[in-house]
Amino acid sequence: MSDATRFITSLGQAIAAMALYNGAHPARARAVDVAYHRLQALLHTDSAPQFSFVDQEVVYGGRTMRDLREWTPAGRLTRAGIQRMEFSPAVSRDDFEHFVDELARRLAGLGTSDAPQTRQSTVRYGALGLRGEAHVTPLAAPLPTATIRYSLSEEIAATQWIHEEVVGGNTIPLLEAEATVRSLAAAMHAGQQVVIPLLSLREYDEYTTTHSLNVSVLAMALAESLGLAGREVRAFGVAGLLHDIGKVCIPHDVLNKPGQLTPAERDVIRRHPVDGARLILQSGQQLDVAAAVAYEHHIMIDGCGYPTLHFRRDCHPASHVVHVCDVYDALRTTRPYRAAWEHEQVMAYLRENAGTEFDPALVRTFDAMMREWRREVAA
Repeated sequence: MSDATRFITSLGQAIAAMALYNGAHPARARAVDVAYHRLQALLHTDSAPQFSFVDQEVVYGGRTMRDLREWTPAGRLTRAGIQRMEFSPAVSRDDFEHFVDELARRLAGLGTSDAPQTRQSTVRYGALGLRGEAHVTPLAAPLPTATIRYSLSEEIAATQWIHEEVVGGNTIPLLEAEATVRSLAAAMHAGQQVVIPLLSLREYDEYTTTHSLNVSVLAMALAESLGLAGREVRAFGVAGLLHDIGKVCIPHDVLNKPGQLTPAERDVIRRHPVDGARLILQSGQQLDVAAAVAYEHHIMIDGCGYPTLHFRRDCHPASHVVHVCDVYDALRTTRPYRAAWEHEQVMAYLRENAGTEFDPALVRTFDAMMREWRREVAA
């Protein structure tokens, strides 16, 4: 059994002891002592251990811990909003006990304690993407969606962090992308009917993040309308989330230029599908669909668009789905160089270009899906 497995197992036992016994019971201190001792052993081999939880799987060092598959506390921690844990070598016994107590309180539905948050530098935990939290301004209030009020602040933070990681030269963090898509899927199914929680742009600098989340939601909703299975739906969602990842390579002043682009600037913009596919493939993750979509999402059904195909071939079905969703959300969003189009104006554009730019069957399904969604909003 590895040091990481020993630590996680003892952490689960310490959390259980916190829940079972009162504050003065010696069993609590013994369980915390064992877990802290095993954490120290782990820190001797890994100076900054990080664990992530996705459903009932525990991920350490970028790999699923096979000897902890279906570890029950992982699912409970995920549902309580604790998807990542990071430990510093400076963590003290008191820091660690405070951390275990917080986890136990979260799992019991008691929220956080009233104790001052003075230990965040040695133990950090929370939603996936927490390393980017210092750079993200949280939303003041939940965002209004179709039929519910649902806060997407964690999804926004995770998506911004994914982009920051890529800008920093790191590989695409697949776990964060998958967790974000699962969370978006949960928002879509929060009520009796499927809803489409789309974000509104507040600042131009947010465009890439907001657009990525909206395209992911729309792609999953359209995939569901097409009758695809859950795994395929989520793959389309990840592809939608990452379809514009190549834009991180575009200079900020070109990406948000309010006026007409020069030919050279247009060439820079048109490189983002190739750059995006390259970044995704370089990540070494299981992202073949996302890589194909990043490369193909600006290629039309008649073969036009960009990048130019050197010979005629069919694009991946997910690319056609994301292309419809990408154009819809882009035209519905105010940009520095134009105002947002009204919904009916965008749908007219999609219908008029079905058969040349868009797959006609997808446009019909998308139109029916949006009519149903807008009928639910108006009800």
